[in-house]
Amino acid sequence: MHWCEQIAVGLTAIEPVVVAAYVEELSSAHSAPSVKQHLAALSMLFDWLVIGQVMTFNPAASVHGPKHIVREGKTPILDEHEMRELLASLNTGKLSDLRDRAILGLMAYSFARVSALTKMQVKDFYQQGSKSWFILHEKGGKLNKVPAHHKAAEFVEHYISAAGIKDERNTPLFRSLSCRGTAITDRAVDRKNVFHMIHRKIKKTGLPKEIGCHSFRGTGITNFL
Repeated sequence: MHWCEQIAVGLTAIEPVVVAAYVEELSSAHSAPSVKQHLAALSMLFDWLVIGQVMTFNPAASVHGPKHIVREGKTPILDEHEMRELLASLNTGKLSDLRDRAILGLMAYSFARVSALTKMQVKDFYQQGSKSWFILHEKGGKLNKVPAHHKAAEFVEHYISAAGIKDERNTPLFRSLSCRGTAITDRAVDRKNVFHMIHRKIKKTGLPKEIGCHSFRGTGITNFL
């Protein structure tokens, strides 16, 4: 809006050519992904204004951002030997490490996003017939039922048993730890806590420090393919 003020164009006078000129000017100072993000934000704003009857149409809807093709992913991943090394470094005699192994296993073996697993409840891991299943809480409130890889199921079962939460079906599955890390609380673990946990484990095993939460989903998918 500040840019439009400079060229003496009011809100209701904004047309596609104005948005296109703004995008072109942005392209001279920002990367293609940033410009595309700006354009997406503008399009959502104008959609909202149309619904509110402030504007008659969305002037950003027909404007295309700069082309941006990613030929190689930037997310660092682990190979199968590094993944085994990381899991083997965990002390299965500690409740905290059993929880962490279950989290890492769910992300790597069942391709779960960290935001999905932090929302899971105890009831979201269950057995039906001879198979175990996970219900992942995805973006937009979508529930995604996925078959549990036998390793991920094993890790989660061991954690639930050690934590003693099997019958607490409507409570968080992965929980934060007490200050000394010897007991779990009744609060769900935060994704930031998962991120910091991964960095502590990575540093301990000497693996690349760029490894993050999404790396384990990428590791599982890449090795599966």
